[in-house]
Amino acid sequence: MRQVGITLLRAGYRFVCPTPETQRRVNARPGNEWAGNLVDIFGWSRPFRRDVLPAPLFEQAMAAGMLVADSGAWRSCFRFSTLGHNSFFHSSFPTEAADAVFFGPDSYRFAAVLTAFLRDVPPTARAVDIGCGTGLGAILIAQHDPTTETVMVDINEAALRLARVNAELAGVDGILARQSDLLSDVSGAVDLIVSNPPYLPDPRRRLYRNGGGRLGEGLSLAIVRTAMERLAPGGTLLLYTGTAIIGGDNPFLQEVASLLRNADFVWKAIELDPDVFGEELEDGPLSVAERIAVICLTVTRRR
Repeated sequence: MRQVGITLLRAGYRFVCPTPETQRRVNARPGNEWAGNLVDIFGWSRPFRRDVLPAPLFEQAMAAGMLVADSGAWRSCFRFSTLGHNSFFHSSFPTEAADAVFFGPDSYRFAAVLTAFLRDVPPTARAVDIGCGTGLGAILIAQHDPTTETVMVDINEAALRLARVNAELAGVDGILARQSDLLSDVSGAVDLIVSNPPYLPDPRRRLYRNGGGRLGEGLSLAIVRTAMERLAPGGTLLLYTGTAIIGGDNPFLQEVASLLRNADFVWKAIELDPDVFGEELEDGPLSVAERIAVICLTVTRRR
């Protein structure tokens, strides 16, 4: 798979991954039924005829197990998205499988927040990306400071497989990868924890999407609790997550305030986007919310 990524990048490949709704709408336009180029195949996840893909690249993708036959055509099982000078393999559209690996607009926002954060903090001895998905957080940390012992963990083995490939493409294949539920399989104190977890309630319990809890906040709260247990003195949690806003209040941050009250931590939250995934408000648990906001929460243990 790494060689496929190298070949695509050498061909000038670029693709910014949109939201699922945008991808669905664009693919539904007349004339977009079939892929006509590399971006259509590996970005928009459109079916393609054999002659659209150059023979050497077709053979590379077949050897990597990336292609499946589909009613006389072919499809890629993976998308390939670019972010700055980095590139990331993730699951093809639509992401229906229970172990699908997601990448999209939240990834771009998370990258911007983490990059700005890393510019303003001293060198970090040990960092962990919880629920790493494509490995984005861990890769950015390792690129910022190669001396940092960087670990990426995910409960989803499919995510770890892609994260390893993405780390190799980024030139930071020294990152440690562990299958772990939060930090259950990672020992010791940590100086920096970063996470961009799922934050929506999902009846189908897809790993990339299901945040658990009543409103999708369960996993984010579990990460805060884990950070309280495992952060070293002076260590910080940077959590990028979404939160339901109900009657002008933020129930997730109210829970965070309760957890951290009288504890040896300082914290702050910044609202990055006031309104995402509006379609989730139509029915289900989030029908009680007036909007879903994206926030960056930082929690630091006092020295």
